[in-house]
This record gives sequence, C-alpha cells and structure tokens, in this order.
Amino acid sequence: MKSYTNILDDYEICVEHVGKMELVDTIEIQAKPEEIFQWFLMMSENYCEWHPDHIKSVWVKGNPFEVGSILYSEEYLHGEIHKMKFRTIEMIPNRLIRYKMLFPGNLVSTTGKFIFEPKGAGTLFTATLNFRFGRLLTKFASKQKEELIKHMKEEGENLKKIMEKNQ
Repeated sequence: MKSYTNILDDYEICVEHVGKMELVDTIEIQAKPEEIFQWFLMMSENYCEWHPDHIKSVWVKGNPFEVGSILYSEEYLHGEIHKMKFRTIEMIPNRLIRYKMLFPGNLVSTTGKFIFEPKGAGTLFTATLNFRFGRLLTKFASKQKEELIKHMKEEGENLKKIMEKNQ
C-alpha cells in the first residue's frame, strides 16, 4: 500500500512505502543538462557553494562519479555534522548519477540519484533520497525529515541560481 504526501510545495514529494521512504525534489533550471552534469563532476570544488550547510567534499577513491568511486562529504543537517560516504553505482553522462550510501549512513539511507532531464533549452533536475524505516522516521524523526526536505529544496534552488547566473 502506497501513500503520497505533497510536502511544502509541488517540487517536493515524500513517498512512503511499507518500511521505506523516498524524498524527491525537482526543479527546472535554464541550463543544459551537460552544463549541470559538468558542474557535478567538479563536486569536491563546488560542494560548499551548493549549500551553506556543506562543509567539505573529497573523492577518496576513483574519478568523479565513475562507477565504484567513493565521495566523502560533511554537512550540517538538523544542527548536527553528518559525515557521509557515497559509492557511485550508475552513471549515464549528462543524464543520471546513482549512488549508494556507505556505512554507517546506509543503516538509514540506502541510495540516491540525480537526474538531468532535457526540457526545452533547459533541464528538469531531480534529486532523490531513499530511506529504510520510512514509517519510523515519519513517526519519531519528523522534524529531521522536514529539515532534510527543506535542505534538498534549498540545494535545488541554489543549483538553479548557480547554473543560471552562468548563462
């Protein structure tokens, strides 16, 4: 049984499945998918510009977003520093980046993805995060969930500003 809840506005969707939850943020950006994808390939250099709560990001294995590469990042979420590692599990140039959270983050958050979909002269950019224990998170960590949704929305809006100022 699925339930769909619109959170904050049309760009944010929280989909809860039995035991799982998916957060989705979509925004239209007036820049080509190739330009946005190139910006992502420079993630370690661009990470702090993306959001003021981002502290640092560095590739610890492989080249940016090659399958098997590992990115280490630190950022503030709901007032606490989160240290995370992500392994790229799929990459289609200029279209898709999928990643898997590594321990200990994968105990709660499993995977995520960035989709770069051409739309006219621009891009429909979608960020997705998947979680275990969706109902438990909603019941016992609803404030953290709402702050994460807000953070994702801000990342989308900030990416739009960054990419459109370069046009």
